[in-house]
Amino acid sequence: MSPSPPRPTLADRLQREWLSGGALSAALLPLSWLYAGLLALRRRAYRLGLMQVGALPVPVVVVGNWIVGGAGKTPTTLALLDLLRARGLSAGVVSRGYGRDGREVRLVGPGSTANEVGDEPLLIHLRGRVPVAVGADRVAAARALLAAHPCLDLLVSDDGLQHWRLPRALTLLVFDERGLGNGRLLPAGPLRQPPGPPAPDQLVVYNAPRASTGLPGFLAGRRLAGAVSLAGWWAGEAPSMDGLLALRGRPGLVAVAGVARPQRFFDMLADLGLQCSPLALPDHADYAALPWPADAAGVLLTEKDAVKLPPERVGATPVWVVTLDFAPGAGFEAALDAQLQRLFPSRWIKD
Repeated sequence: MSPSPPRPTLADRLQREWLSGGALSAALLPLSWLYAGLLALRRRAYRLGLMQVGALPVPVVVVGNWIVGGAGKTPTTLALLDLLRARGLSAGVVSRGYGRDGREVRLVGPGSTANEVGDEPLLIHLRGRVPVAVGADRVAAARALLAAHPCLDLLVSDDGLQHWRLPRALTLLVFDERGLGNGRLLPAGPLRQPPGPPAPDQLVVYNAPRASTGLPGFLAGRRLAGAVSLAGWWAGEAPSMDGLLALRGRPGLVAVAGVARPQRFFDMLADLGLQCSPLALPDHADYAALPWPADAAGVLLTEKDAVKLPPERVGATPVWVVTLDFAPGAGFEAALDAQLQRLFPSRWIKD
């Protein structure tokens, strides 16, 4: 007999009700009202000057979302960095560094580990080829980054939309298929803050096949870009789509994803004709132990998983890193140029 599927947990039920509502979500509404009141008090404290927004000498672009969980902020950040580089702008990145050990400010460097700085900031540093600083206080992280790299033209904050002490000149608001979920604030719903009307300093990106809210925005395109061996990925080798497609029909492959939406990765592999046993891990899984079976014929990982696995840890098992191409959508570049011309009126922006 095959083993029975695991029974849904209370957290599983809450995740479902965050999308559609239900008795558990309704029971948590008083806590949502309390959360909303605390948010309102905090915003009012900033408006009255009781709490101060930090001052920084360069503009800050915040890439964030209203809904909890992975909506695609890190792929959006990486795509934005490429667009800024193409326009001759030098950008650095600040992040909280979720899941790392400690809260202090740290600069991400060649010897940094995911435990020290967080998996997403390390990935952004390696893939984006930009200086990165992490810290629970993003303003302090920004100042440390600018002290180390004074020639930066602007900063990008990976997440931090609700970190109101951080100044922002432009916001990229990212949504996936969940949209606003059931429309309720935490913990009765998935919203970190009340939704609001479109703002002139805000661009909306939908990491989804279609718009999932009423906000006007841009539909992002995402596809797998190819695969590269784990050792090659760490050495900076480019992925190959031919290499990925060559794995079609190979038996015993395991696809591993320690991301917020692992099924999306598994579905994209299946769409290319790869037959893999899916292994979903918790988001930001630490890889203290190798999670796949010892007899796996080969393993396919996301880049977010790869940053936590030096090649020497995987032994003789063939491991490939599958990379993602992410484009923020037709028309986004023109909208971004208009915003950059607002922020840098005396600077020539390339077409």
